[in-house]
Amino acid sequence: MQRATTERTAGDEVRRLRAQLERVQGRRLDAPVLPVHPALASLLPGGGLKPGAAYSVSGSSSLLLGLLAQPSQTGSWCGAVGMPQLGVEAAAALGVDLSRLVLIPEPGQRWLAVTATVAEVLTVVAVRPRGRVPDGEVARLAARLRDRGAVLLVDGPWPQAEAVLSVDDVRWQGLGRGHGYLAERTMTVSSASRRWPTPRRTQVLLPAAHGSIGVAPVEDARITPFEIRAVG
Repeated sequence: MQRATTERTAGDEVRRLRAQLERVQGRRLDAPVLPVHPALASLLPGGGLKPGAAYSVSGSSSLLLGLLAQPSQTGSWCGAVGMPQLGVEAAAALGVDLSRLVLIPEPGQRWLAVTATVAEVLTVVAVRPRGRVPDGEVARLAARLRDRGAVLLVDGPWPQAEAVLSVDDVRWQGLGRGHGYLAERTMTVSSASRRWPTPRRTQVLLPAAHGSIGVAPVEDARITPFEIRAVG
């Protein structure tokens, strides 16, 4: 009898703490994540983009676009702030639904205010920062993301990111002995998160031969004499 009472008391305490955390964070702890392509899911805590969280993506605009693709396909509105070189054709090829993509290529010096405003109405916002952001502004934007359940994808470093994704060992395939066409690109993506004891790494095709995202087969880990290698 006393054991059952103790278990009920512990359960009540867990529920109380959970409710308190949810009030502080402005979202449910078990809220579903936004889906991403299966080739990228293992790189993210929970297997997707967590509402209210920020992610740092370095070394590849294609990877950032790849993270936008699945949310836009499943009905989420997305935006890109301060990224004038972003190619809409490349975005479409990687699976981004352009009818749900808002572009603000030149926000000027008020890029942070623009990002915060856009996060009020869009589900996923990608941004390329211009200079260092004061800690207070980072905290205010984080609070707004939690309140609205929006996701921030930052092209570059960002404090308190849910995960930090970086790219290395980039290789193009398809070019033979002085002829042929670049067909697909294999890249190794690393992900570090405070929720994992060690970083995770996986290889993806970005783009694959069909132009979208693909899972790199095991044999792509070796380098053939006719591959072009790049870093970043």
